[in-house]
Parts: sequence; structure tokens; C-alpha cells
Amino acid sequence: MKKYTVTLSEDERKTLGELASKGTQKSQKILNALILLGCDEGEYQTGRSTNEEIARVLQISMKKIDRVKKRFVEEGIEVALNNKKNSRTYAKKTDGDFEAHLIALSCSDPPEGFARWSLRLLADKVVELNYIDSISHETVRGVLKKTKSNHGNAKNG
Repeated sequence: MKKYTVTLSEDERKTLGELASKGTQKSQKILNALILLGCDEGEYQTGRSTNEEIARVLQISMKKIDRVKKRFVEEGIEVALNNKKNSRTYAKKTDGDFEAHLIALSCSDPPEGFARWSLRLLADKVVELNYIDSISHETVRGVLKKTKSNHGNAKNG
């Protein structure tokens, strides 16, 4: 396996030490800070621990130590502490105008032969009415979930 060498500056060691000693952060963040402190091979480290010792003391796997060291070397201290950020970004398909049309449609009478609107029926109908190019029933569910009214109830206007 590729070896990654962790070298921390004096400020980084101080920050990680404070983070690990206060205990007000997420447990994985504190664990990652302890791993980095233990693996440090910089000039400010008084005594470096081996990966085996760190794994035994913290009761974690060797793979976890290797992953944290790799993230630190390749992507920096923030990513190493907080884990990898999601690199996928999605363009939002719906806007306020579409949501208003969808809610109005869900409050209207269902099509002939149906007792109430289903999510799939709503999704098909908004595409048919050219409110949007395509949409899944799950997106329809998410939009309707944001509203507080019960769209399937006959008592609602």
C-alpha cells in the first residue's frame, strides 16, 4: 500500500490538540484529529506512534488510519477531519412557479376514474400540461411534503 507521511505544523498540532481535548465536536472528527496527531512525523512531534499502536489504542482499523492519512496528504486538513465532501451537484429542476402549479393541481379534482391523485398521476399530468419536461414521482413527493396542507382530503378547498 502507498505510504502517506503526515507532517503537521506547530499551529496545526495545537489546533488538533485543542479539538481532541475539548470533546465538543463529532466523534469521527475527534478520532481523525487523534489519528493525525499520532501519525505526525513533523519536527514538533515528540514521539511518533506506529499505526498498529494507534489502531489498538483507538480501537479502529488500519484502513481507517490509512484513509485519514491519505485524505490529509492529498486534500488537506479540513477534508481529513470532516471526511470527503460530496462532489456531486445537481441543478434544481423545480422552481416556485412550478411548485405553485403542482400544488394547485393536487388540490383539484382527480382525473375521471380515480378517487384521488397519486404521486405518479401528478407527475404524469404536470409533464402532460408542459409545466416541466420530466419529473419523477419522488420529486413530486418532496415538493408536496414541503406544504402543510393535506392535498388528498376533501375538506380542504
